[in-house]
Amino acid sequence: MSEDILINITPQETRVALILQGAVQELHIERTLSRGMAGNIYLGKVVRVLPGMQSAFIDIGLERAAFLHVADIWEARPHDNSNTPATPIEKLLYDGQAIMVQVIKDPIGTKGARLSTQISIAGRMLVYLPQDSHIGISQRIENEAEREMLKSRVQKLLPSEEKGGFIIRTMAEDASETDLQMDVDYLRKTWATITQQAKTRPAPNLLYQDLNLAQRVLRDFVNDETLTIQIDSRENFQMLQQFGNTYTPSVLSKLVHYTGERPLFDLYGVEEEIQRALGRRVDLKSGGYLIVDQTEAMTTIDVNTGSYVNGRNFDDTIFKTNLEAAHAIARQLRLRNLGGIIILDFIDMENVEHRNAVLAELNKALSRDRTKVSVSGFSALGLVEMTRKRTRESLAHILCEVCPACSGKGQVKTARTVCYEILRELLREAKQFNPREFRILASQVVVDMFLEEESPHLAMLGDFIGKPISLQVENVYHQEQYDIILM
Repeated sequence: MSEDILINITPQETRVALILQGAVQELHIERTLSRGMAGNIYLGKVVRVLPGMQSAFIDIGLERAAFLHVADIWEARPHDNSNTPATPIEKLLYDGQAIMVQVIKDPIGTKGARLSTQISIAGRMLVYLPQDSHIGISQRIENEAEREMLKSRVQKLLPSEEKGGFIIRTMAEDASETDLQMDVDYLRKTWATITQQAKTRPAPNLLYQDLNLAQRVLRDFVNDETLTIQIDSRENFQMLQQFGNTYTPSVLSKLVHYTGERPLFDLYGVEEEIQRALGRRVDLKSGGYLIVDQTEAMTTIDVNTGSYVNGRNFDDTIFKTNLEAAHAIARQLRLRNLGGIIILDFIDMENVEHRNAVLAELNKALSRDRTKVSVSGFSALGLVEMTRKRTRESLAHILCEVCPACSGKGQVKTARTVCYEILRELLREAKQFNPREFRILASQVVVDMFLEEESPHLAMLGDFIGKPISLQVENVYHQEQYDIILM
């Protein structure tokens, strides 16, 4: 089945939607403010060595110098399992020295970032350790035979001159040879680029930053079924072309710069789908519906017929509703990115064949999920227990927060989420109308967010549309409520 990928990029966030046969299957959101520094690789300059603390301060181009302890220096430790003591830091570093380092902990408060000289670069299925030489494997892969088989598969893919090591992640369990080879090639090429830049750039300098969401789409999401990857930002389209040309040349022909008047996510109904995915109820075409409830411990999904059907067709109605629900559940798990323990309460079925058919349909629908899923059969209570690996925050966790008005029984969109909705709506209105000024009417907390943390984005949009944008507090508005007045 053909698949399209939509990428909506603004200065404040990147949103990705996977569309299969016209329906949104997955949503991914990355906000600029939430991107940390951990994983970044720098060419730093030693500012000061402190022998008494066995540590050093390294300038990596930030306001505060970063911290490097001798325990995090790869060259200081013995690597032959001997009891040889670590080399003192003053014998390894000197003031003014250029050194390649990686951030292992973001700066917090008045503390600078913590660094390590042991470099690791994460791919989708593998982690590359250029200074190491062994092939390790995730402890979560417990079967010994499978562990050895995976090690052997990766070893065979490495060129004879390869001196670095790899850690095999759990994502590699079901990977094809092609997938593994692409990951190996990507990681080795990335490291070659980093080392080349380290030779030619002055310190301090950023050499490598963990991939952003749009880049990860090209590396991880694209497959043979992908028809197009549409991006609505010219600048980022060009950047992705450059990235693809270097690391994923096979996807270049699928990249499309969307230039339509209508917002990309509006055109494909993604905005409406996001709103529906934040609700509890999911309507089915048959007239039935799902009720999705998330708690800290688990997620429960209840299937309902929606209306009572009597007579001899009652069993068939239940069966057909449950079959439709199986597909809807699989889609909602991906769409909302629900993970952990999930309990499914299908409508009761006495017929064993019907139960088996519904379970088979559920497994079939889940087979397209990139995330590892495990499904048990029906329990004695008629419930289906399943688990889905947590790989990222759920959609509701990203977009919403606990509602202060209901003591945590529900949720509302965060002030930042509402701000971003308003910015998108302003851009949409500016394309259709030509007023003298736009005025935003919103709650106090949303206006405060625009005046403080989101003021650069509001100013940037005002410059882009060429119109002044004013703010007005409406005390009677709740946090999600706003209006845009064309003056």
